[in-house]
Amino acid sequence: MRRAQFARVVAVSLLAFVAPCSATAPAETVRLKDLGRFLGWRDNALIGYGIVTGLAGSGDSPRSVATRQALSNALSRLGASVAPDDLQSRNVAAVVVTATLPPAASIGDRIDVTVTSVGDARSLAGGTLLMTPLLGPDHRDYALAQGALVAGGYNFRDNANLRQKNYPASGVVTDGATVETPVDANLVNKDGQLTFVLQDPDFTTAQRVADSLNQALSANVARAKSAEAIVIDTGGGDVNRFIASIENVSVSPDQIARVVINERSGTVVAGGLVKISSVVVAQGDIKVSISVDNQAPQPYLYGGYTPKGRDLIATNTKLEVSDASDDVVARFPNTTVADLVRGLARARVATRDMIAILQAIKAAGALHAQIVVQ
Repeated sequence: MRRAQFARVVAVSLLAFVAPCSATAPAETVRLKDLGRFLGWRDNALIGYGIVTGLAGSGDSPRSVATRQALSNALSRLGASVAPDDLQSRNVAAVVVTATLPPAASIGDRIDVTVTSVGDARSLAGGTLLMTPLLGPDHRDYALAQGALVAGGYNFRDNANLRQKNYPASGVVTDGATVETPVDANLVNKDGQLTFVLQDPDFTTAQRVADSLNQALSANVARAKSAEAIVIDTGGGDVNRFIASIENVSVSPDQIARVVINERSGTVVAGGLVKISSVVVAQGDIKVSISVDNQAPQPYLYGGYTPKGRDLIATNTKLEVSDASDDVVARFPNTTVADLVRGLARARVATRDMIAILQAIKAAGALHAQIVVQ
């Protein structure tokens, strides 16, 4: 497509989209449970320190005092008394075990654990985690972890040769921990009130949540406390039934005008109703091309190449600048980012050029949205 036709194509494309978008789009509704969470409903982090055995010579080296001491302690609990200095096996590795305890868990529930090496072990592939208690922030035992690891990689060395895939110094034990202490989320305060916390704080959305709940329950039981918190009066009845009745209430959340730009991948994501005021875009086409040719001729003496000679690298640089004769000037009426991007796409404008145009329009004050560059 010739550049002289750029302005006409973009103008025609935009005029075709402005009319349909001038009408007010219907508000989209989502469930309350998809907008946030109830205060007190959260995961709990667990951590423990243990050892992994059964490694084929890829465990911690004898220099690791902590590993030898941990193995000696484990053997002593099993009735075998072995001094740490007498343990020289590389089939053992000291590890840190982490897990996430759900907001509500009962005794006997199974959870996944992640095992990571803390010593100089090369690989945990093929190892087995010995019984390890997992502690919470209050230093109480909430679960016991044990089982075979899945490392998802390997690391083999022999005579200075190395073959490695992924990162084998960590692994996962699926359903490797058993919950020993039950937990239950405390959602209702002493006044019999629930607090719903929005994932994206917004005053308008918080007020809409309160209004939707009051309308669904036919009572004035909810109020917006802040931009992220909505306080709900449960009435002192069955809390589980009450939460089940309100978490599916439909709410129309407000949207913040935002344009997300990923310059590495050339991706532009924007809300369909992000507005752009009338603006004129002028884009020149100056292309600078630099080509570099590196040559490394071998030193040559009469009778053959010199064995101790050094390569001589010669660099030849060529610079070319081409200035297009047809600069583009296009006038865009009041429209949206979606219309602008569609119009530029029909004119076969590259994605990175679209990003530069959007950033320039934002700098000119014509793009009424926040630009987030990733």
